[in-house]
Amino acid sequence: LPIGGSEVRNDATARGGLLVVREAARERGIDMAEATFAVQGFGNAGQFAASLHQEVLGGGRLVAVTDSRGGAYNPKGLDPEALVRYKLETGQVQGFPDSDPITNDEILELELDILYPSALENVITDRNADQIKARIICELANGPTTPEADAILHEKNLLVLPDFLANAGGVTVSYFEMVQNTYNRYWGIEQVHQRLERKMTTAFSEVYSLREER
Repeated sequence: LPIGGSEVRNDATARGGLLVVREAARERGIDMAEATFAVQGFGNAGQFAASLHQEVLGGGRLVAVTDSRGGAYNPKGLDPEALVRYKLETGQVQGFPDSDPITNDEILELELDILYPSALENVITDRNADQIKARIICELANGPTTPEADAILHEKNLLVLPDFLANAGGVTVSYFEMVQNTYNRYWGIEQVHQRLERKMTTAFSEVYSLREER
């Protein structure tokens, strides 16, 4: 920030994804206050997706998270803030108190409202797409769903929020950063939040309308 960074850049990818999920949930009639969600990949984007869920979406119960070393599952809910602290302290999520182990494959097949694949490419494929049950899949990772799997999910009427839309919050705020540097005029946190929300909700509306049309 002291040398020209923008406020909000650290959580922008996840925040943008959550804004898109909010709009998608409205289209699908999902009450986010009661919704269940899981995060595969608990790095920067995954951690912020979990911890910002309440702020951006007004609720949601985190039931499972995984990283490269394993996972934690509790259908009654996991505390996102405590989980982030545990991850930073231990380097993993497996072993989080009051949770059961879960694998990166198993987390994808849970009965959920929202699934956030936030780590690797090609984790949802034609081999496991039939087992995916999440009503909305928000691609915070780049390319987590193969084209073959995408066709299967479409047939099942599951809504995939594609990476070029769902994780565009990060590059959008990077663009905001460039604009602020060009004008040598810097925005506060609320102003960046408002501009990001306007960009992401407009983008969702345009992409979703084209999806319905085509």
